[in-house]
Amino acid sequence: MVLLASVAEAPMHPYRMQQLIKERGKDKIANVAQRNSVYQTIEHLHRAGLIAVRATARDERRPERTVYEITDRGAETLQLWLRTMLSTPERDFPDFPAALSFLPLLTPGDVLSQVEARAQALAARLSELDTLDIDLPRLFLVEDEYQRAVVQAELDWVRSLIDDLRSGRLSWSDEWVRGYTEPEGAAPTSPDGTP
Repeated sequence: MVLLASVAEAPMHPYRMQQLIKERGKDKIANVAQRNSVYQTIEHLHRAGLIAVRATARDERRPERTVYEITDRGAETLQLWLRTMLSTPERDFPDFPAALSFLPLLTPGDVLSQVEARAQALAARLSELDTLDIDLPRLFLVEDEYQRAVVQAELDWVRSLIDDLRSGRLSWSDEWVRGYTEPEGAAPTSPDGTP
């Protein structure tokens, strides 16, 4: 979508698309670090009829460059994608909630160490988002606001989990966990294994 949106703005060659995305900080929402993946995506968009070759030019100092433009079908598809992505919450399956569902496989102390490391990484990410220096109107940076809000919310929640682990409000033992896999009525009544 990011590449298709770039071509919707103006006809351009893939290298310019990649540079424009980076200049505008959109490489935080789309992985364009690998030139090969950009060209593969361009080829896919071209085969799907969403973009078309406008011109091919060769500068004596540079390799041949193909300039692409969006097709009518591409413009319609881009509008549909944008409307769908804005209106419909995505049902994704991120790794973190999956890992949280298996906390009992680690000790509370190990979990504490891991989520403390996550909190540090989230705080660093938040700091990075706070120091972005892109001189564009807010309209072009609302995705940064969203990402910052999501990172802040996760950091707040992870810190509350850390507090619960440190205080013992969230704890478990192997015996207590095993009690939930045994026949009904066998589970201990407290996480430390006492009835």
